Amino acid sequence: MVSVRSVVDRVGPTLLHALLLPEDCPAVTDVVIAEPGGQTTLSGGDLVLGVATTEPAGAVELIRISSGRGAAAVLFKPPLAAKSAVKRAAKSAGLALIEVHAATSWAQLVWLLRTVLDAITDESDSLENGGDPGSGDLFRLADAVASVVDAPVTIEDTNSRVLAYSARQDLTDSARVSTIMGRRIPDDVLARFRSRGVFRELSRGRQTIFVPAQRDGTLPRLIVPIRMGGELLGSMWAVVAGPVSEERAAAFADAAPVVALHLLRRRAHTDAQRRASAELLRAVLEGNASPRKAIAELDLSDEPHRVVVIEATGGDGRDAEGLRLALLERIAQGVGRRPVATELGGLLYAVVPDVPGPGGWPELRDALVTLPASRRGGTPRAAAGLAGEIGELARSRAQADEALSLLRAGLVDGRVVAFDDVWTALVLHRAAEAATTAKVADLGPLGTLRAHDDANASGYVDTLYEWLRHPGDPRAAAKELRIHPNTLRYRMRRLLDLVPLDLEDPDVRLALITQLVALRWT
Repeated sequence: MVSVRSVVDRVGPTLLHALLLPEDCPAVTDVVIAEPGGQTTLSGGDLVLGVATTEPAGAVELIRISSGRGAAAVLFKPPLAAKSAVKRAAKSAGLALIEVHAATSWAQLVWLLRTVLDAITDESDSLENGGDPGSGDLFRLADAVASVVDAPVTIEDTNSRVLAYSARQDLTDSARVSTIMGRRIPDDVLARFRSRGVFRELSRGRQTIFVPAQRDGTLPRLIVPIRMGGELLGSMWAVVAGPVSEERAAAFADAAPVVALHLLRRRAHTDAQRRASAELLRAVLEGNASPRKAIAELDLSDEPHRVVVIEATGGDGRDAEGLRLALLERIAQGVGRRPVATELGGLLYAVVPDVPGPGGWPELRDALVTLPASRRGGTPRAAAGLAGEIGELARSRAQADEALSLLRAGLVDGRVVAFDDVWTALVLHRAAEAATTAKVADLGPLGTLRAHDDANASGYVDTLYEWLRHPGDPRAAAKELRIHPNTLRYRMRRLLDLVPLDLEDPDVRLALITQLVALRWT
């Protein structure tokens, strides 16, 4: 059964936006274009495209007819889809209302929707086997485009990663071989194309870009941007012998919309999988999911794992999400694979095995420690909970959060810590929290010292704290305060003149330490 929601998710937000999506929508069976004059034959489960509908009254009438025939959804372009009369009619009829991006071609959308319906119906085996739906189609499409342009072709995403390439290899050079072998354009080749303004021209929307042969032996390239709805999705690169005729260049460019539909389908599938995995991982971290399901669907091994919480710094609310995504990519580059991760409460959570080797906690820790500052100047902070079984990840997350709070407060040094490594700080912090709740710092003569410090900046409370931390070692206490030992001794005499304290009494010392811990470790 194919739901309206699954179709919308698969096509993706670039083209479709669900304005109304009732829970009891019929299953989708076909795509139908509504003919002018109401002559269209509709059946149950149809996705009805209001191609010729331009007025609210016509849209309301189409919704009435579609609902009466049991259609699954109606699709309009803006501003029609968002008109209040149209939305009221769809809501009253219990019919899904989908808005189509204004720049989308209806013909391309029909082709894409039918492709998506076929894909959802036929992909169950591929999903069970962890396959990548559409990747084979993309390679076949690369072969077809190569035939059109009469040259070897690669299809690449916006990060210059190779998604597919044609089997034809009659015209090639070392740059193409390196690109295919490494599945992305090598950095030195990328720099040469960038210096020629290729990527600037791609972003500007040029229909075709010809790059002449280069001195290092790199053959000429004919490049076409792949766009849909104004968004750059990638590019196609053909290795050519020299300048190309206008007819061949136009044929190459005409293939771009078809490739764009395949890339959208591929991205929508990947996004849907990623969203489902993120939702499942969030449920695991909150203790609301089956460990067996998590192991199966998140591809986790049945061994102890840690939850690592990562805080991206250096951005504001507008671009914080982008910083977190960029940070995850940088971490993936550092450890050689993308960890199982999700976002929760503005923080990034990763689940990693507590074992040495690729993708394990020791390797991730090293990658985080050596991670450079972002372009905005922020360096990430990270904390790991204790290792445990998959069913104990919620506890590990709580521990990671607590350890991160120590980093934020400056109570422990460094940028990356593990819960088990900072146990002394945790003991003091928890004791301080309990003591603060009991208001122990308000008892006894400590309040007098604090008031004197506030009025005179005398530093008596800090002096007493370090003196008690380093019993019998005034040099160590003075070093912590960055003062001379004689200055420490002078301060101790003055504060004892101010408040009579029997520091020879062990209970007095313990009581003072408890109070001072409450002040310093909350």
